Amino acid sequence: MPAPLPPSFFDRDPTRVARELLGASLVRVLPGGERLVGRVVEAEAYDCPRDPACTAGRFHAVRTLAMATAPGHWLFWSAHGHPLLQVACRAEGVSASVLIRALEPLEGVGTMLTHRPVTRERDLTNGPAKLVYALGLDPERVAGLPVNGPTLHLLPGDPVPDERVQVTARVGILAGKNLPWRFLVRGNPWVSPAVPSMELSAALSED
Repeated sequence: MPAPLPPSFFDRDPTRVARELLGASLVRVLPGGERLVGRVVEAEAYDCPRDPACTAGRFHAVRTLAMATAPGHWLFWSAHGHPLLQVACRAEGVSASVLIRALEPLEGVGTMLTHRPVTRERDLTNGPAKLVYALGLDPERVAGLPVNGPTLHLLPGDPVPDERVQVTARVGILAGKNLPWRFLVRGNPWVSPAVPSMELSAALSED
């Protein structure tokens, strides 16, 4: 089994990290030793020094402090009351991260379904809050831990070739909505059903 991705992997431009995380496996090890594993099929980059949508560093002090942690440590942010799993990027003191938006379940699906019962299995982890609930993650216990820790880590997977990668604008972004910083595995059924902000804005303008 390969070693988990080290913190140094994340000490880079988050757009490169998000692209290269496609195909990696997110592994949650439960207290009894059971593994809950999902393949990363969608990720988004946030890079506050050059991101007009980023509130960190300007008027959101709490988020600034969280995102400016050392690279390769887990972060959580709340959206509409739901926790979202991120990993810090770039050097400590710089607010940058990658949001893990969707997973393809590989191991421990039965246990994931007890954490988050759904009718269709494809709805289990096809969104950033959904995967947090399916893995049974407690933000207070995970936030600040190194990304290569024993209970939650990322394993390198088979690289996803460029022709299988779709790049879009991010989801739910008002400012900077045209930045192509969302990366997903083209045609994968576990990709989130969310509409990129750029496409949503275009659709609304046509009505």
